[in-house]
Amino acid sequence: MDVRFLSSIRDIAPEHWNSLLGCDYPFLQHAFLLALEESGSVCAESGWQPCHLILEQGGILEAGLPLYLKNHSWGEYVFDWSWAEAYQRIGQPYYPKLVSAVPFTPASGPRLLTADHADRHQVAQASITAIQAYAIDIQASGLHLLFPSHYDDTLLREQPLQRRTGTQFHWYNQRYQSFDHFLQQLSSRRRKAIKKERARAQSQGFTMTMQPGSELSEQFWDDFYLLYHRTYLKRSGGTGYLNRAFFQQIAETMADQLLMATAIQDGELIAAALFFRDRDNLYGRYWGARQEFDGLHFELCYYLGIEYAIREQLDRFDAGAQGEHKIKRGFEPVETCSYHWLADPRFDQAIDAFLSEEHRLNKLYMADARNHLPYKHLKSCQL
Repeated sequence: MDVRFLSSIRDIAPEHWNSLLGCDYPFLQHAFLLALEESGSVCAESGWQPCHLILEQGGILEAGLPLYLKNHSWGEYVFDWSWAEAYQRIGQPYYPKLVSAVPFTPASGPRLLTADHADRHQVAQASITAIQAYAIDIQASGLHLLFPSHYDDTLLREQPLQRRTGTQFHWYNQRYQSFDHFLQQLSSRRRKAIKKERARAQSQGFTMTMQPGSELSEQFWDDFYLLYHRTYLKRSGGTGYLNRAFFQQIAETMADQLLMATAIQDGELIAAALFFRDRDNLYGRYWGARQEFDGLHFELCYYLGIEYAIREQLDRFDAGAQGEHKIKRGFEPVETCSYHWLADPRFDQAIDAFLSEEHRLNKLYMADARNHLPYKHLKSCQL
């Protein structure tokens, strides 16, 4: 196969890239990746230099894979700081490294993008082999492929990579007819607690709705960005990974996959949560608020999302990374995975031991989390 590395997603036509994706998963749509690049949120200066992989056979497009050359580990949500420190202790550079992921977005989904006519097993092998050769050529420390779908996971297990696991909490729609129907499946104690929590949020005089992206004005997006920016400043002292130009561009190019849960008071936007959706799933992503209000975060980020998923008959609601507080609100532990390869074989044994122990502890953690689920009759759900 012929191998190309693209310095920008602009170097491939949207219809060609999206044909490889083959679904409406929002975070690898050409429009989403293009907005990251054209806004400057993703670039060499931000530490995310695009080098997307393309495979062709006789001039025919076979496969693609999102890929970035990175000089730090921020915005990945699979933490490898200790690995970087180990490299530093022996006087070796850990950066740059190659990362296949959606920047700033820990949402599992397709990574090995394959044409319908292509052999997926062959494509997986060719992709990993090409990236490993590229890493050695440019003196990158290795490859890190983050949050692949379960479908890709089965293919990646066959490759010479080390598998790492983690945990997120997702909500699953068990054919609920309404939010009250969902609540009926919970223990009496948790059902009452959620009702009280929602009542507190709703008693503070806000008008709270879930609005489609197509109905949001430019002024609305300006207000949302200020809330997002302010929340990051308060939380970490930073401005956030994404800028106003990014939000403006996706508002123009991806409106049909965007939703905003909003709290408005006296005509002012007080808080908002931005969601994406595809055919089967809802994804909660970005949040901002003028200040903290009792129960408002849970109402906008979780409960309105659950209501929307039930109303639209979506299968799953991924409300973002981490968050044990989601368990008592009906979100179930889900195993996530990532794949890693370091060019220096001296680290193989230590990384293997680390990942084996981490996986064992993750299994225990997930089992304990399941024991705290609020459902009267626990159901086994998978991504």
